[in-house]
Amino acid sequence: MSDRILQAAIEAAKLAGDVLMRYREQGVTMRDKSALGGKTYDLVSDADLESEQVIAALIESRFADHAILGEEAFQETDIQAEHLWIVDPLDGTNNYAHGLDHFAVSIGYYESGRAKAGVIWNPSRGDLYTAIDGGGAFHNSRPVKVSDHDQLNQSMIGCGFYYDRGEMMRCTLSAIEDCFEADIHGIRRFGTASLDLCLVGCGQLDAFFEYNLSPWDFAAGALFVREAGGRITTGRGDPLQLTPTSVLVSNDRLHPKMLSITKRHHPKPPATNQSS
Repeated sequence: MSDRILQAAIEAAKLAGDVLMRYREQGVTMRDKSALGGKTYDLVSDADLESEQVIAALIESRFADHAILGEEAFQETDIQAEHLWIVDPLDGTNNYAHGLDHFAVSIGYYESGRAKAGVIWNPSRGDLYTAIDGGGAFHNSRPVKVSDHDQLNQSMIGCGFYYDRGEMMRCTLSAIEDCFEADIHGIRRFGTASLDLCLVGCGQLDAFFEYNLSPWDFAAGALFVREAGGRITTGRGDPLQLTPTSVLVSNDRLHPKMLSITKRHHPKPPATNQSS
């Protein structure tokens, strides 16, 4: 079953990637989500919507009894469904809108709340990240693992910024300041959480944190990190749930050190909206 699921996820991700690249070549028109209560810098496009529709159509044609949780049209879904696909049809929308090649399609498959397969596809770079529960993590079919650094002064750290530009932004900046005070090599903010998690799994980043992510942002990437030997929790150190939450991911050896920073500056109360 896992191989069949993984192959379907890869096929769906690549079909969705074709949609994104077609819109990009034609000149995609972005709209903000202010009419839906969002911000003017929270963007959506017909590319997002069609990408999600393509993924859903493939899943529904092959697994008629499976549920789908998605960023655009599938938000009202039982997250404890026996068979659940968690879909981000375009992660890194702002990058996509501005012509940056760091965006992805992310598809995770869960059984009764446990991750079983994950696929993240960056169509602009041809980067495919895959993971199966108990089967390892792979980048373009090559096995990968997290870094072995155990000190922050050996490390490159990734972070994300939620759309909120008030308290949560200030909390993030304070955590970054503490990271620099620990003499990290640098901070990187790439703007696509699913790919950032893959960078940790591949050992290119030693840790990554963000104070508000939605399940579709991390569903596939969390499994990828775990299968690459890493660790993923909330920014407070709690087990990750399939709800909007803070996220801290690392190579495991650095987790306590990073957790002391993310806990110290964690926003109160935790936010509950979508991520960029």
